Amino acid sequence: MRELIVTTFLTLDGVMQAPGGPHEDEEGGFALGGWQASYLDDVGDRALTAFMDGPFDLLLGRKTYDIFAAYWPDHVDGPIGRKFGEATKYVASRDAPALPWDRSVLLEDDVAQSVAELKVQDGPQLHVYGSGDLVQTLRAHDLIDRYLLWIHPVVLGSGKRLFPEGTHQEALRLVESKVSTTGVVIGTYEPAGDVATGTIE
Repeated sequence: MRELIVTTFLTLDGVMQAPGGPHEDEEGGFALGGWQASYLDDVGDRALTAFMDGPFDLLLGRKTYDIFAAYWPDHVDGPIGRKFGEATKYVASRDAPALPWDRSVLLEDDVAQSVAELKVQDGPQLHVYGSGDLVQTLRAHDLIDRYLLWIHPVVLGSGKRLFPEGTHQEALRLVESKVSTTGVVIGTYEPAGDVATGTIE
């Protein structure tokens, strides 16, 4: 069974949109891209490098794939770029886009079913970065095994959220946490049952 891990950079108010750069994702008129830059430090870099230490494949939504594919193939000299280059990239998309990044595979038809089939195959962990719409599909079908959430001490007030209004209820258990020198709380969470039915483990 392949473990599926969602890794997301968040603000305190849950915004996940465009952490890395000002023009990364301006959908909805979002003009606050690049909010993560002031909080980068060696502690966070080491934590991310350690998380990527073993083999893994990527599972990405179309928009995140396009952002990554425009950047990482030209930055394979660092540890993250190298690991991304080695990974198979599974891409969830409603159409049939060109996938120029090496080792890219389109997930066709029913994405939830395709991911469920991937999980029962032999292979490394599946890492999801960004990909907000895809994460909602994965949550709805109970396909996520762990969340690695990087919660930054900043409030934006607007933007796409990991857990948007109307999302289904779910309890999470904190299994590990670290704090960076810039105040980023790096928490590892696992699903722990259903709040609505009271079946919290």
